[in-house]
Amino acid sequence: MALKGLDKHLRRLKRLQGPEVERMAGAVVYEGADTIRAEAFRMVSAGSVSGAGHVASKPGEAPNRDTGDLQAGFETAKTGRVSAEFRSKSAHGKPLEFGTSKMAPRPHIRPARDKKADEIRDRFAEQFNTLVKRSG
Repeated sequence: MALKGLDKHLRRLKRLQGPEVERMAGAVVYEGADTIRAEAFRMVSAGSVSGAGHVASKPGEAPNRDTGDLQAGFETAKTGRVSAEFRSKSAHGKPLEFGTSKMAPRPHIRPARDKKADEIRDRFAEQFNTLVKRSG
């Protein structure tokens, strides 16, 4: 028993594994990593006072901006054709995120990721749906 429209469906599936799909996925993944970077940047800036009036954040809260070098170390990097990551290159990024034996954690990367996860997933679905509709 043959399936009606099988050839058309197979052609459509073949178009959905081409370079256009890879470019779209790579762009959305990079955009997602950069969205997390922007949220982490915002979290560190929110309510902070730099310089002489600086007040450290409470344990468990995102660090308050002081000199700006934490945020200056934030970067988004493409790590493959369909992969990207947000990184903190600042020397005190990891100790702030996870804490040390002398300092409680002040997470800012994981909360930013968690806050933006649904938005990033929705963006990927939106872009992929556009490709599916264009594929015939």
